[in-house]
Amino acid sequence: MNDMLKNLKFILIAFCAGLAGAWSYQQFGTQEQKPVQVWQEEAEEKPRYQVSYESSSPAVVNNPVSFVDASEKSTPSVVFIKNFSGSDQRRYSIFDYFFGTGPTQRVSTGSGVIISRDGYIITNNHVIDRAETIEVVHQKRTYPAKLIGTDKNTDIAVLKIEAENMPAIKQGSSRELKIGEWVLAVGNPFNLTSTVTAGIVSAKERQINILGGEFPLESFIQTDAPINPGNSGGALVNMKGELVGINTAILSRTGSYTGYGFAVPVDIAIKIANDLIEYGEVQKAIPGLDIVEVTPELAEEMRLTDLDGVIVTHVIRNGAADRAGFQRNDVITRIEGSAITGKGSFEEALSYHYPGDRIKVDFVRNGERKSVNLTLQNLEGGTGILKREFYSSNLLGARLEAVNAIERDRLGINHGIKITGMTRGYLRDLGLNNGFVITQINGDPATNPERAGKFLEEFSGRLRLEGVTPNGQAFMQSYNIR
Repeated sequence: MNDMLKNLKFILIAFCAGLAGAWSYQQFGTQEQKPVQVWQEEAEEKPRYQVSYESSSPAVVNNPVSFVDASEKSTPSVVFIKNFSGSDQRRYSIFDYFFGTGPTQRVSTGSGVIISRDGYIITNNHVIDRAETIEVVHQKRTYPAKLIGTDKNTDIAVLKIEAENMPAIKQGSSRELKIGEWVLAVGNPFNLTSTVTAGIVSAKERQINILGGEFPLESFIQTDAPINPGNSGGALVNMKGELVGINTAILSRTGSYTGYGFAVPVDIAIKIANDLIEYGEVQKAIPGLDIVEVTPELAEEMRLTDLDGVIVTHVIRNGAADRAGFQRNDVITRIEGSAITGKGSFEEALSYHYPGDRIKVDFVRNGERKSVNLTLQNLEGGTGILKREFYSSNLLGARLEAVNAIERDRLGINHGIKITGMTRGYLRDLGLNNGFVITQINGDPATNPERAGKFLEEFSGRLRLEGVTPNGQAFMQSYNIR
């Protein structure tokens, strides 16, 4: 009886377990199949590669940057430039000529950019410096080039070739160029087909103290687009292929590119080029004052709240700034609404204007904000367009220019004729250098470049020259001319 009860109990437990297992299979087993059914149904509606993974945002695929369009638009406008200048000035004997070590012509090269269909080309002043003849190579064709004008203050020069329907580059805007924007450096080094390198604008309004001239204007675009020797004078273009700068310099101890390249902003370069083409002289607009950067030390001394702006250190008597009421230690903060952050932005803001332009200048004086209208003046102190007098002479090996009022004031002279653009010639043989100012020739005042130049070309006998060196030292020397 007991055995029968045990068997019945066992059967009852087994039956209950079976029911429980069947119920569990129905509940859990069928639920595990549902995702498979859903996947199969969805897979019939869309391909598997469109399945999205769990994420807080959809995946984004960035297309690579392409420089093809900008390259194709800009490279036809870049040329190769050859500068043929005289041999070095060492003394040679007859043996040097027999053994092939005599003086040879020096050739230097660079790049340039076509800016007009009738053959005007913009390049760097240092590319064509001291050139006796210049050649331009464009698409395997060589053209003799005429030097239209140069400006050492910006390192810009303009050439002209006799050609028509040239591929002039499209001009962009350097003022609208943004830091971080992609740019291309286009050059034609070593007479190769135009080369293109890419980078970004890493800074603007850079000053690196490399330019000459009486009023150096440094407000460079800094880029990490590689610029190498031979690329000087080439184009810096934006992603539309528009010209935004003229490649000018690299910052390097070795002479090769090391990560820093500098270009003259196109808005400045084109204004300079237009002046040289139309007037033969850059129409420099000056405010009649000297300025310095705001340093932490000066800011603390003058109790300034920030380091932006420039500080007025000197006001030229009876000049534009003097008439507008400026004083020493005024801090200029804005010109025509544009913020002045330093000397670079100050010089750039003025460079777009002409003598006679009336501009609004905001400044701070003893903590009080003020604003005045200032009429810019030319280098002679007036407001008109200047065409500087000059005389070029191959015999003298130089260009003679009348000294402007600003230079006369700086050197402390009443008149003078400055020597520029020296090559081999008479004046170099006399031991004179670029920048020397002749004030007296045989006791007579030197005031007219053409008259002085022709006198020196034709004179023989005892010659006495008086003048001033570029650093302001008085000079007097006598020569026996045969």
